[in-house]
Amino acid sequence: MKFCLNTTIIEPEKNNEIKNAIILLHGYGGDGKDISMLTLNWKRFLKNTIFLCPDAPELCKINPSGFQWFDLNTEDKDFILNESKKAEKKLKQYIEEIKLEYKLKNSKICISGFSQGCMMSINIGLTSSESFNCIVGFSGKIIDKNDLSSRIKAKTNILMVHGELDPIVPPNNLLDAKDFFIRHKINVDTLMIKNCDHHIPIEASSAALNFIKKNLVN
Repeated sequence: MKFCLNTTIIEPEKNNEIKNAIILLHGYGGDGKDISMLTLNWKRFLKNTIFLCPDAPELCKINPSGFQWFDLNTEDKDFILNESKKAEKKLKQYIEEIKLEYKLKNSKICISGFSQGCMMSINIGLTSSESFNCIVGFSGKIIDKNDLSSRIKAKTNILMVHGELDPIVPPNNLLDAKDFFIRHKINVDTLMIKNCDHHIPIEASSAALNFIKKNLVN
């Protein structure tokens, strides 16, 4: 099946049965191949999991060799919110295609993302009609708390990881998100990593893997 988004796919080795899926959403200016590097370690411990790493639907305006879920070349919050909702609609279509292709329910799907991909993961995971297995967000934030608050339908378990020295998405966004999730009775774990800027270090990848194993493989 051809999906609505171009996708880097990492299938289980040794023809293992597909029982779970992890959807990995790249950051601003990245692509599916970039974020798929996370699977090099994860796939050894998630033997029945398929990893799907889509390219965002738009070419990045600042880095045309990469993609964007929505345009960040503006400070207009309403514009950003509207553009993110367009990407959200596309991602929901994409996820329905994945569920059909691999015969999976939301409860067998983890949504994860870095930076802008984290922002999309949060919105997808909490506004869908049925909870996903879990959300893992790296170096991200909530795009618009008022908007998301009015649209929450699912209470998907969340892990948020952030570097304390992040100059791109300041680390206070982790604390803001944690407060938001707690107030909305959404289970959330957080990890602030010392001496880390805007990237995913081994400590973050390992913490995410442990969280996913606890939620997805049980």
